[in-house]
Amino acid sequence: MIQSMTGFGKAVTELPNRKITVEIKSLNSKQLDLSTRIPAIYREKEMDIRAEIGRRLERGKIDFNIYVESLGRETSTQINQPIIENYYNQIKDVSKNIGIPLPSDWFQVLLRLPDAIKTEITELEEEETEALMQTVNRALDQLQEFRIQEGKMLQRLFNEKITNIATLLQETSVFELERIDKIKSRINDALSKIENFDYDKNRFEQEMIFYIEKLDVNEEKHRLDNHLKYFIETMENGKGQGKKLGFISQEIGREINTLGSKSNHAELQKIVVRMKDELEQIKEQVLNVM
Repeated sequence: MIQSMTGFGKAVTELPNRKITVEIKSLNSKQLDLSTRIPAIYREKEMDIRAEIGRRLERGKIDFNIYVESLGRETSTQINQPIIENYYNQIKDVSKNIGIPLPSDWFQVLLRLPDAIKTEITELEEEETEALMQTVNRALDQLQEFRIQEGKMLQRLFNEKITNIATLLQETSVFELERIDKIKSRINDALSKIENFDYDKNRFEQEMIFYIEKLDVNEEKHRLDNHLKYFIETMENGKGQGKKLGFISQEIGREINTLGSKSNHAELQKIVVRMKDELEQIKEQVLNVM
């Protein structure tokens, strides 16, 4: 079963003094592209979190966020009163010395100045560290379940499109003999219009055989059929097949293009266009497969 690279997961844990919310979003990418926003209090666990995300998600553009909300009356963020007093006195002195008015809203001015707010980093307790990692893993579980569900939808789409291409491939057989007969007829008509033209009929037959062999599409049809079967087999081999499916879809496109260039028949050209339309829908979505 294939998996999508698109997903979203969220988990919340409430501790006695704070609430931890973990959100993780994943989009398609050729490799793992991880962006994290982790509060300073949990910064020491960033490498462990990154390693766990990389191990479980493997690929994708990952946006990871941890939000912390204080529940208790105590907070690690404090107003730095000595610093603010110092700023207050300096501003008053400057106002007096150069004759500019004092601010009307002192708090708005003072609290924006550097170091006016201080955050005390406390050492994490083992219970809180464990709760944090459990929350991260629950969010990852949710995201992976999302990826699996999206993968099922993609697999149904791919099965439908591959089946449609295979059906169209079978329809080409109806027009193949008709195509060769029309080519022979056009050449004979052209030769008959040339007066007093004598030619070696044996040599003509040899050239006709050579020309028709160049227009033969049986080899392309056989390769295309094999590629379609291989796409389905690869898709059913499990996750991590996205890049391989992309390569197979390119080979399918190559055979369809060759089939179109050799067709020399209006109805065959129409079938080739319909094949390309089905394949284009596969190519659009295969980029999102793990």
